Amino acid sequence: MSDSGATAKPLDDERGEQREAIPLAADFPPQTHHAWQDLVAGVVNRSRAEDERLTGEAAEDTLRSTLPGGLSVDPLYLRPETPRPLGVPGAMPFTRGRAMRTPDLPWDVRQLHDDPDATVTSEAVLADLEHGVTSVWLHVGADGVAVEDLERVLTGVRLDLAPVVVSSVDAQPAAAAALRQILAGTAGATGNLGLDPIGAAARLGVTPDLDGLAGALEGLDPDAVRAITVDTRVYRDAGATAIDEVGYAVATGLAYVRHLAAAGVAPAAAFPHIEFRVGVDADQFLGIAALRALRRLWARVGEVLEVPEAVRGARIHAVTALRMFTRDDPWVNILRSTIATFAASVGGADSITVLPYDTVAGLPERFSRRLARNTQIVLADESNIARVTDPAGGSWYVEQLTDDVAQRAWAVLQEIEAAGGMTAALTDGLVAARIDAAQAEADRLLATRELPITGVSMFPKAEETPLERRSRAAGPSGGLQPRRDSEVFEALRDRAAALDPAPAVVVAALGSRRDFGARETFITNLLAVAGISARTVEGGAEAVLDAVAADGATAVALASSPKGYAQHAAETIEALRGGGVETIIVAGRATELGDAADRVDLDAYAGVDVVDLLNTLLDRLSAPREGADR
Repeated sequence: MSDSGATAKPLDDERGEQREAIPLAADFPPQTHHAWQDLVAGVVNRSRAEDERLTGEAAEDTLRSTLPGGLSVDPLYLRPETPRPLGVPGAMPFTRGRAMRTPDLPWDVRQLHDDPDATVTSEAVLADLEHGVTSVWLHVGADGVAVEDLERVLTGVRLDLAPVVVSSVDAQPAAAAALRQILAGTAGATGNLGLDPIGAAARLGVTPDLDGLAGALEGLDPDAVRAITVDTRVYRDAGATAIDEVGYAVATGLAYVRHLAAAGVAPAAAFPHIEFRVGVDADQFLGIAALRALRRLWARVGEVLEVPEAVRGARIHAVTALRMFTRDDPWVNILRSTIATFAASVGGADSITVLPYDTVAGLPERFSRRLARNTQIVLADESNIARVTDPAGGSWYVEQLTDDVAQRAWAVLQEIEAAGGMTAALTDGLVAARIDAAQAEADRLLATRELPITGVSMFPKAEETPLERRSRAAGPSGGLQPRRDSEVFEALRDRAAALDPAPAVVVAALGSRRDFGARETFITNLLAVAGISARTVEGGAEAVLDAVAADGATAVALASSPKGYAQHAAETIEALRGGGVETIIVAGRATELGDAADRVDLDAYAGVDVVDLLNTLLDRLSAPREGADR
């Protein structure tokens, strides 16, 4: 943003002669925040009565929104009166990046492999490495590759060129030992042993056991092979906010550093061994801010522990969050992953993993793995988003959002520390209670579609063919379990799919197209959320009853304007009841029907709890509550 009164400075032209710079804002009068608020008031007051009109801050406040975790988003961000120094990448506070990026390797393209068939995984690993992937991530255990198959899976991989990392919930020590032995056999091999006992305990619901962590570091050069991965996706996928995830990441890393220090490993030696693995979703600005805040907080921890500045920068592995993936209309997952990858890149992630779009359906196919890796490659090599380190730096919104996330995440860290540290917070239920509260708020926003899911809760397809993939083995249970945002809507579809014949609703369009058009579209799309097809009928109650008989429908939805309802609703409802229609839904609020309001069963309006409404409708249609599954 330019200052309109800036003095023009001379510039050199192509011939080396000086010329005056053009002050682009010179012909525009200076504007103030108050003047902008007056413009906002002129818009928000258009439909308000004289005594309800807003001015100044009150008018601006109507445009504010909130993000998960209670963050407030202003409609306008201005240059701070005392701006924070931006700093540079690779130096305290590391907000702008752990290091400068280079054009030849903007970030590490890391592909996940968890197919238990060793032959399939081995072929997939080599295919990925031949087509642009730069490191391999193997998930080991009951829900992934067997420990004894690790060496076979990595046959043919140039371990001196491609880093290998492992993760596991139920077999961490064994997976780490196996990978360490494999890497030791090749000069120049690099990777991460994936030890994260606190994260595993959170998933399993047991007390974390950190014994053996110090021994795992012995003889390892962290510039080649690191030992620890703080994987906070266990919390994010269970319902935690991005703010809490950052707080849990720092708290877990600090717990490991303290444990290692007690075992004789100095913090300066422990820091280089720790890598953070976090989830990033399609909220791109929050994702950018969270990664920047994580580096800032971890650097502050290092500063307090007197760790040399050169090793304070957090190494971050960003993964497209499973929580945002959907089973229905899975192709939209590609768009979500693209946005998340953009956020991870701009936020300065060192490594990025894109989960295949068909992850929810089961084990991915060759094509979906290709799309996953190419999402990163296209963004890096063709869209050039990584040519600038921290391109969001200096944005007043991003800088403020980073500050907000950092401050709130630091408060989370302080709460955990006051409870005795991350291990105690898990054992005592503090973490679970925070996650339950965050999930309850998310459930409310999802159900009312204030937090919409494209292709699922908004703009759904009433009928689609589910993807068929080989089933993924169930993961270990007992503690925090992953939960996707779309599951509650998928359950609605499963209930509807269990009905035979398929449920149908007739939409009675009352009045002219001008009267019913908008609400016809609204109710048709709302019913499609549960996979319920709808057919619109004009021509009055007789035509609607003919359609009800032809379709075998037992439910009718009324669609019209308040004026249309006043003219047609009462007589239409009476005719429908007389014709045996069991359930009548009104698009809008039942109060619009006047004296006929108590003669309808359900009302569907913007902001209604869609999940409750559709479950109630499915109950009336005799859809089973349990056991419905495609």
